[in-house]
Amino acid sequence: MDIFEAMRVRHSVRKYLDKPIPADVLAKLRAEVDACNQEGKLHIQLVTDEPRAFDCAMAKYGSFSGVRNYLVLAGPDDDSLEERAGYYGERLVLLAQMLGLNTCWVGLTFSKKKARIEIRPGEKLALVIALGYGAAQGAAHKDKPMEKLCRANGDMPDWFRRGMECAMLAPTAINQQKFCFTLEPDGRVRAEALKGPFSKVDLGIVKYHFEQGAGRENFSWAE
Repeated sequence: MDIFEAMRVRHSVRKYLDKPIPADVLAKLRAEVDACNQEGKLHIQLVTDEPRAFDCAMAKYGSFSGVRNYLVLAGPDDDSLEERAGYYGERLVLLAQMLGLNTCWVGLTFSKKKARIEIRPGEKLALVIALGYGAAQGAAHKDKPMEKLCRANGDMPDWFRRGMECAMLAPTAINQQKFCFTLEPDGRVRAEALKGPFSKVDLGIVKYHFEQGAGRENFSWAE
């Protein structure tokens, strides 16, 4: 499975099997966590065989069961944390899918007190990602039309369309798709988070997807 197939088949999963993740798969995930932490200046943690974080009323309300593994997305508490957490978290989510695992982004429906989380001085927890072998593969979300999610003056280049097609496959909080990509006259791309819960996290997620589809060699981001 390549990254584009992973985007197509990956859906949120909340119920997990009591099946341990093999050591070789964990090693690949840990290596990518280390790379993401270094590149993104984050403090992502891979927690395994720990059932307490999702043993709470909030998790049950969110229909979670069997979660024993999760990624903790944390880092320096600044204005870019949520977007970086989304960007590098989705990089890990897609790797997990390619390794045969299932995932679910989790903002509120877990216990912060029970979770095994290390927060250093000056850091903040963004959210977590449930991880493991799903009891099912989840279901696709309904997309908004592409024209509602982007703006392009004149003809849309093929690379921009490919980027948007991948962005539309990205998970967003409550499937809200509160983002907009604009192709500027100079060829740069502006990505904006609109108002909505966790929309800054979603922006990081969709930017990662867009880059994979469009190809970083074809554009640069507008600040």
